[in-house]
Amino acid sequence: MENFVPKAKEKKMLYQTKYASLLGTLSIVSDDCDIVGLWIEGQRYFQEGLREEPLRRDDAPPLLQAKRWLDAYFAGERPKPETLPLAPAGSDFRKAVWRRLMEIPFGGTAAYGEIAQRLAQDLGREKMSARAVGGAVGHNPISIIIPCHRVIGADGGLTGYAGGLDAKRRLLQFEGVKGF
Repeated sequence: MENFVPKAKEKKMLYQTKYASLLGTLSIVSDDCDIVGLWIEGQRYFQEGLREEPLRRDDAPPLLQAKRWLDAYFAGERPKPETLPLAPAGSDFRKAVWRRLMEIPFGGTAAYGEIAQRLAQDLGREKMSARAVGGAVGHNPISIIIPCHRVIGADGGLTGYAGGLDAKRRLLQFEGVKGF
């Protein structure tokens, strides 16, 4: 189940564009081929892991693809993350968690512990730490598209979100999740 584009070893230029959303300004970063980041301006871990400062370039093809995806998402459509060239930087464990996040459907939620159980099964382990999963979820570099906002606590309540709990609540309400 490989959803992410493998990163080539050569250094590629990074490009950035801005996107106005119901959460405020989003910052989208790509190289020439792949989307490498999407953050809410000012969120925790903003642009963490970028190897250089991105150049402003609104017409880079991956950035245009991301904007079209976000247009569809915020219009209430249900675009699939798998349709985009995503290349988040992270460890194999984090990437495995992020792939699991992409399986949570629009309007759905999953608890950290549920994700940990599924990953443990994938890896042939008896169990896995929900806290470790939480760390990977919190460092997701492609917010909204890789839907970390759909992860909730074991009690069904809101828990941490790098973009803030208000943003998480607004996204869940936008998707029609009851109780938020």
